[in-house]
Amino acid sequence: MTTSSAIESFIARWTKASGSERANYQLFVTELCRLLDVEPPQPAFADAGENAYVFERRVTFRHGDGSESAGFIDCYRRGAFVLEAKKLKTGGAQTFDDALLRARAQAENYARALPSDEGRPPFLVVVDVGNVIELYSEFSRSGATYVPFPDPRSHRIAIADFLRDDIRERLRLLFTDPLALDPSRQTARVTREIAAHLAEVAKSLEGAGHAAETVAGFLTRCLFSMFAEDVALIPKGAFSELLKSLKEAPEQFAPMIGELWRAMDKGEFSIAIRAALPRFNGKLFKSPEVGSMVLPVTKQHIQLLIEAAKADWTQVESAIFGTLLERALDPQERHALGAHYTPRAYVERLVLPTVIEPLRKEWSNVQAAAVLLANANRHKEAVAELRNFHHRLCTLRVLDPACGSGNFLYVTLEHMKRLEGEVLNQLHDLGETQSLLEAEGLTVDPHQFLGLELNPRAAAIAELVLWIGYLQWHFRTQGSGLPPSPILKDFHNIECADAVLAFDGVDFVLDDNAIPISRWDGRSFKTHPVTGEQVPDEAARTPLQRYNNPRRAEWPAADVVVGNPPFIGASTMRAALGDGYVDALRGAWGDVPESADFVMFWWHHAANLVAQGEISRFGFITTNSLRQTFNRRIVQAALDKGVHLAFAIPDHPWVENSDGAAVRIAMTVAAAGTEEGRLCTVSAEHEGKGEGLDVELIERSGSIHADLSVGANVAAAQALRANENLANRGVQLFGAGFIVTPEEAARLEADAPIKPYRNGRDLTDRPRGVSVIDLFGFAADDVRRRWPATYQWVLERVKPERDHNNRATYRDNWWIFGEPRKVMRATLVGLPRYIATVETAKHRTFQFLDASIAPDNKLVCIALDDAYCLGVLSSRVHVVWAMTSGSWLGVGNDSVYAKSRCFETFPFPAATPEQQARIRDLAEQIDVHRKRVLAAHAELTLTGLYNVLEKLKIVGAGVLCMPGIPLRGQAIPLRGPATALNAKEKAIHDQGLVAVLYSLHTDLDAAVLDAYGWRDLVGNGANDETLLERLVALNRERTSEEAQGQIRWLRPAFQNPAAQPTQQSLPATPQDAAKAKPSATSQPTPDRQPWPATLPEQMATVANLLAVTATPLDMTAIAAHFTGKGKWKSALPEILATLEALGRARQMEAGLWVG
Repeated sequence: MTTSSAIESFIARWTKASGSERANYQLFVTELCRLLDVEPPQPAFADAGENAYVFERRVTFRHGDGSESAGFIDCYRRGAFVLEAKKLKTGGAQTFDDALLRARAQAENYARALPSDEGRPPFLVVVDVGNVIELYSEFSRSGATYVPFPDPRSHRIAIADFLRDDIRERLRLLFTDPLALDPSRQTARVTREIAAHLAEVAKSLEGAGHAAETVAGFLTRCLFSMFAEDVALIPKGAFSELLKSLKEAPEQFAPMIGELWRAMDKGEFSIAIRAALPRFNGKLFKSPEVGSMVLPVTKQHIQLLIEAAKADWTQVESAIFGTLLERALDPQERHALGAHYTPRAYVERLVLPTVIEPLRKEWSNVQAAAVLLANANRHKEAVAELRNFHHRLCTLRVLDPACGSGNFLYVTLEHMKRLEGEVLNQLHDLGETQSLLEAEGLTVDPHQFLGLELNPRAAAIAELVLWIGYLQWHFRTQGSGLPPSPILKDFHNIECADAVLAFDGVDFVLDDNAIPISRWDGRSFKTHPVTGEQVPDEAARTPLQRYNNPRRAEWPAADVVVGNPPFIGASTMRAALGDGYVDALRGAWGDVPESADFVMFWWHHAANLVAQGEISRFGFITTNSLRQTFNRRIVQAALDKGVHLAFAIPDHPWVENSDGAAVRIAMTVAAAGTEEGRLCTVSAEHEGKGEGLDVELIERSGSIHADLSVGANVAAAQALRANENLANRGVQLFGAGFIVTPEEAARLEADAPIKPYRNGRDLTDRPRGVSVIDLFGFAADDVRRRWPATYQWVLERVKPERDHNNRATYRDNWWIFGEPRKVMRATLVGLPRYIATVETAKHRTFQFLDASIAPDNKLVCIALDDAYCLGVLSSRVHVVWAMTSGSWLGVGNDSVYAKSRCFETFPFPAATPEQQARIRDLAEQIDVHRKRVLAAHAELTLTGLYNVLEKLKIVGAGVLCMPGIPLRGQAIPLRGPATALNAKEKAIHDQGLVAVLYSLHTDLDAAVLDAYGWRDLVGNGANDETLLERLVALNRERTSEEAQGQIRWLRPAFQNPAAQPTQQSLPATPQDAAKAKPSATSQPTPDRQPWPATLPEQMATVANLLAVTATPLDMTAIAAHFTGKGKWKSALPEILATLEALGRARQMEAGLWVG
């Protein structure tokens, strides 16, 4: 236990220290550890990877010119902090802030230079030895900017503050458990408890007959009153004490609370709490209906409100609270109160690159300009630069066109308030005050955060969340002073409106007798009186609607758009939204493909706004099906209009707010221009202490393609005629009654058209042994005449469901599969077998099926019976192509084999007869081996075999890739030895002879690569990027050949029976194949551009030039990139010196500069 005398002695001892930081910082940190009762730094080792908690930790900086240089972190603790120490001279405030600003930039550069497998630490610590400690945090650890912790007003800890218990505890946790300081983790539990209390009150009041909207309004006023007393907008504890005084007299509750809220609205003296109150105004304390402002309550209700009021509302996490409050006040959502909410870190992963990082990039340039001007004694100009940026910050408009309860808007507001706090600190150091700025109407506040939301309850909550968030940050950055009056302003910034469809009204569709037309509601079933099966309940009807004058909705004017539109797939839109709405939507948005998901209407509209220059950028959450063909077309169309993807995460875990269901999502941020973007790939997921999964990311830079990849542009590959008309999906029944067991089939006619039936699970798991009644090609009368028992079976088990289908063809042809696949049937004529793969599967495998088997819709059927083709498709060459060309689906993140992208674009090799024979033999062996061991052991499955095979690959290669996720050339080294097979895996290995299967696949991969002439890639399992680049080049070459009539038909007798164009051989070596690719050329000298007019733009332009130029530049070379008049060149030395001081440029020998 540290005594007060020990603390005072430490303060006195170090306040007197006047030596340099190099002389004193290690002793200061060591004695600080002793004061905090934490472990001090440990001795260092020669291997930097072992130095997890040391002084002088070595890091390597890698520069754009390919050179490297060493740096040394003053003190480093892995997973905790990077500490940079200075000893500043006493003097003016400007020197003080300038030096600490440089120290922070240096610490951040060290953090970014740490090895990727160590991850970014959550904290930067800047120490002015014996004087001040500054803390900066970045809890997502994803490469975002470090921000003052806990806020810009209190991130700077003076040494005299060590006397405070809370400050010492903060510093102790910095060393021992830094993530415990994450505010979202601290506030999550209490926020959920508050919501639970409110849900109980809401349920009781609704049970007493009050409308849900009225209850919601009443409780939100109660909540704001609790917040108001905690931040001293009304006297501390006044509302809580009033609740306690009314507990035994609930009949007085309505008049007393009503009087208080009327006084708060008007800014009058309140008799209820005996205090004069500021004017709140806004919509919150106004009620259009008499008696709905305050509801009559019981003792139990008041007690629950008292419990909620005990929370520290200055710390309630608004981003969490909005979601939980929405659930608590919604009778349909109340069951989900205990479910997961969207973790704040997930929201930040989109908000930061969409809104905050561009602002912080601007701020860094303005800050650099202000430092240069202040050091040159140009005080007024420095202030002007800072104030101009502050004005931009306070006028930037952010729109969430599907805002829900305001989580994304709140997180954006909080980060903009954090940034504003930093700007105000700089202005304060130069003599400006926030009160002066607010008097001029300059502050980041809710009027800038715009939302569209259909649900009126959620829209009202979004407004409350924004105001609570704004006021929390007002007091954190300003202190105890009241904000300008009125405190709540009715900005009309959250609109209750549809974000994609505008219309003039909705009418019921009437028949000729003016009776509303209805259809089955799609949800209600009843038991069939004969079969006992569940069939549609025709009595459960929903009326058809017609939307009048449907048109595209317009969005409020904004600068940036960010949000999380609804997750509704194209196939479920009609069930979720209604036929009338979907028809109106499709009519209004004719340029959006009908197969696109609902979210793509938002994506398409925002992309058009960027292309037209109406917004600067947008960021959306979508499901990870964004990469699927029909959604990807919208992305590609935007890229073709001059929009680029600035940031993307193709596949990320998510928690859907409504029911806590886990889904996989993609994040995309788009902006104008053709710049490179940042692609982040999830490399690891594991359970964390907070909500959701903790996620580790690997970042790459480059041009992001429409399929959310960088590198080889697989998405641009063209379909080849050589592969056309061969791959099709299997039949889609639209009626489970077609499926029969062997016992059921035996009761029908012996000659009835009943076939073995296989779906995806039959192939990956164990076959069910079922068959299917296939009446394609027969009229209903013919079926009834020839097979009456079969006819009755389908009549009773299929027709009741088909009678309610929206498609006339499905209703009228009820005895035939909904999608009988005429084209697929034609391709299989005359074949004894065909190749099949499961459309969505964990492992991409191919196998032969007998021609007698009817394939399900979830199988992709390739009409080829040659084992040579099976071998090529089963090889690593095609699997890598398919994994990259396709998409991913579901919680298990399984790969999706889209035939148009995975098969039809894939260039087969021009193999010699000998190479074909070798591949054919290996493929036959693989197919026979798998079927033999599966037949011999009933407990084995195909998925199980390949689970073990993949583990053998990991053990053999010593690298670990995310299951099913190709990292496009990146692999993560295993830490320690590879995990051995467990008992179950060992049994599968032995029974399935998996080592034999592994050997066969290894030989097959080598044989196929040899057929392509790419022997140099044999065994190079980690380098998929080179393979993809060559395949893209080969696709381009084949496309050119086909344009000249040279087509390499895979099945010429079927595809081109009339004539077969001459076959042309492929290049046989990698060197020849490389001729098909564009040759690398030296990068041309950039065009000269005008010298920017403003100092921040000059800072940004020079910093960017150094960052993107691969070779070092001297002053003359830098100047050669610009044109201008006057003495602009004379500013370069000061600009470069300032950029170097802030860690954004580095001077080498002989006057050369690099970024």
